[in-house]
Amino acid sequence: MSSNPAADAVQGITETDIANYLAATPGFFERHAALLASVQLQHPHGARAVSLQERQAEMLRDKIKGLELRIIDMIRNGQDNVAIADRLHRWTLAVMRAVGTPELPHVLLAELRHQFMIPQASLRLWGVAPEHEALEFAASVSTDVRSFASSLSQPYCGVNSGFEAARWLGLSESGGTATSLALIPLHQPSANEDKPFGLLVLGSPDPTRYTAEMGTDFLTRVGEIASAGLAGLLA
Repeated sequence: MSSNPAADAVQGITETDIANYLAATPGFFERHAALLASVQLQHPHGARAVSLQERQAEMLRDKIKGLELRIIDMIRNGQDNVAIADRLHRWTLAVMRAVGTPELPHVLLAELRHQFMIPQASLRLWGVAPEHEALEFAASVSTDVRSFASSLSQPYCGVNSGFEAARWLGLSESGGTATSLALIPLHQPSANEDKPFGLLVLGSPDPTRYTAEMGTDFLTRVGEIASAGLAGLLA
């Protein structure tokens, strides 16, 4: 047994005990100001020692730098969102101007490719009015395509695993075939039991353009606008 109880007590104190004591005793460094000024810490980016005040200033500068980077990211994201909203607005105006004409599908797809730099886009409608049945967008589609469109509760984004709808796209301007797809069902609300009357297909030779992890809110809005305009071509 030790003959020095005070030494034994000191040895039993842990760093956590010290930290808790200092946190619970804010007046400690006021009473020991000289100790506060003499504390030396290792610099995080070198072997030299720095004062506590200098280390605190360094930590504060790092925190400010991190906040500045976050603000820059927020500004950049805000600018990107404004640009997307402007493109969506211009595309919507083009669709509205073409509503009621057989040129609507062509205008819709051409403006979609132009405004959002989409390499490939196509669509098919079923149940169109007789005067439109000979046009490309009314070409026959299989029962499988209709069933697949009916199974979608939201747009499909992902790899092109041999979808029949991908064959509607042909080649991109660069000559590549679509390796990733976005498949957007077209609905007429409160009609035909809300079953789709068409399918909008966006494709890209870039396998990362449309992925299963990406959000579909924007594509859903595109589908709603396209559905509203194209519904006028139905029988």
